[in-house]
Amino acid sequence: MPSLPPASSELDKLIGKKTKLLVLLMFIVTCVLIFLGMLVRISLTDRHIPKLVISETNRALRGGIVSEEGFRLAFSQKLYKAMINTYNIDPDKKELFVNLFSIYSGIPTKEIAQRIRKKGNVVLSYSIDANRAKYLKSLSRKLRVLNVFVPYETEKGNIIKYGLSITESGESRIFAYRDILTPVIGYMRKREEDGFTRPTGVKGLEKYYEEDLRPIQNGFVKGERDIGNTIILDAKSFVRPAIDGMTLHLNIPIALQKALEALLDRAKKEHDAREVVVCIMESETGKILALATSNRYDPDNIRKKDYPSLNVTAAEYTYEPGSVMKPITFALLLKHRKVNPMEVVRTWNGRFRLGRKIITDEHKEAWMSAENVIVHSSNIGMAQLAQRLDAVDFVEGLKDFGFTRKTGIDLPYEHTGILPHITQMESEIYKATVGYGYGMRATLLQLVRAYNVFNNRGRLVEPKIVSEIVDPLGKRYPVQANEEPRQVVSPAVAYKMQKILEKVVEKGTGTKARTPGLEVGGKTGTAHIASRRGGYAKLYNSSFIGFANDKTHRYTIGVLVRQAKKPYHYFAAMSAVPVFKEVVDLMVKQGKLLPDPSLGSASESLPQKHTR
Repeated sequence: MPSLPPASSELDKLIGKKTKLLVLLMFIVTCVLIFLGMLVRISLTDRHIPKLVISETNRALRGGIVSEEGFRLAFSQKLYKAMINTYNIDPDKKELFVNLFSIYSGIPTKEIAQRIRKKGNVVLSYSIDANRAKYLKSLSRKLRVLNVFVPYETEKGNIIKYGLSITESGESRIFAYRDILTPVIGYMRKREEDGFTRPTGVKGLEKYYEEDLRPIQNGFVKGERDIGNTIILDAKSFVRPAIDGMTLHLNIPIALQKALEALLDRAKKEHDAREVVVCIMESETGKILALATSNRYDPDNIRKKDYPSLNVTAAEYTYEPGSVMKPITFALLLKHRKVNPMEVVRTWNGRFRLGRKIITDEHKEAWMSAENVIVHSSNIGMAQLAQRLDAVDFVEGLKDFGFTRKTGIDLPYEHTGILPHITQMESEIYKATVGYGYGMRATLLQLVRAYNVFNNRGRLVEPKIVSEIVDPLGKRYPVQANEEPRQVVSPAVAYKMQKILEKVVEKGTGTKARTPGLEVGGKTGTAHIASRRGGYAKLYNSSFIGFANDKTHRYTIGVLVRQAKKPYHYFAAMSAVPVFKEVVDLMVKQGKLLPDPSLGSASESLPQKHTR
């Protein structure tokens, strides 16, 4: 019987082929899915490859401050940060890196070696200047060529290869002359701006002109890069220029300011004073030619002992001015026709009772002419003359001279002083004491501005330190006064007061200020300092406010000597007046004043008297 064909064997073979094909197909599909998945993952993951288009920010800098002669007093420079990932340094070339970086940066090798002991990103310096930054960027490229940097793999499997990174870190404010013109110029504090350290003004001119000095616009560049990672500037790139802040041009010559500060340093020691302050103002324009103090500081290194010196005494310290107020009171009497300079005033041999108050004089006379009340600084004479002014005329008149008002000086935090209320000024005691400079407070700048009225045909002007503001394109913006010059007294009254003040220097309390060939006048003031516990301490402020003129120049000058402790030097005639004289001599030496030899001195043969 014939055998049957092996049908089951053929079927098994067919099924086996199909199974293999199915497995192969599934494998292929799986591979394709895995491949597509990897493509998606790669497309969605930051692959840390260099971008073809990059951008850079070039931060603008703060504007500068320039003296009258054009010397840069304060300016900014950019600082850079040097950073390295220590994993990228080839261990065999670490010493080479340390030595080369030290040469290019100026940082000692020991300091660099110490810093790169840390693992990961390390900042080698935050304060690299622009020149060194340029050299260090060049070094970074050279180190790549020398294969100093090697790649390393992170825990996540990323391959990293960074070199030496030099980036902008901040802005440094440079005060080229250290303590010169402090505290007027001011000082800075730091603030962060998107990881960039900026200086901002806290006091002085830096604070007052903050909006003008602040950078106007940061620069920005975007475009394709070359193989050296430098942006290619072409038609496709975008460039926005950096615009720095504006520049302040001062009325103050640094040569005069520096010499004046040296003079005040000597005067402080000579009179054993707490502080000596001087202000020089051009009478017609109000331009401040110098505003100096013996108490200064280094804006880059302010110490705790410098804290009392951070304020501008001339604008922020108010005090009872004493006898320098007598000419202001006398001018109001002249304005209201309440006095004749030649009339005779009884001065009671230097001792006078007004109510319950005893008023005394250093210069003891039975009678004086009204103008000699100023010349010889008679408290008794002024106490009686002041009674002729009614309260309203007195208080409003003092306000017209600028008291209890800001002077308009371009400095922040200016104090205004105080005056008694009109109702208080109805009292004969208040009239008397305010008439000779007590019971009120004023700043040195207010006094200089008020006296300037006498040397400027009766007009009150604003003092200004800054002459003009210049933008980065060179356009100039003159600094304008907040108000127009104002007529306080008539030119005739101003002229009379000017001549009386000249007599103070010729034969009164200011004889040490006489300067042949110049028109010099002024008034002394020696005032007790009020105690916090009430009454007056045995301490004095001594002032001399006056003017010095030649044929073409007119200047108003104020001197304040605070708390002179050398015996008898608390008298203004012994301290403030000699300082005034030295200031005038300095101005002659520097060509600010030109004495006329033909004028001589009208009072060279008159004896000197040392009084108040």
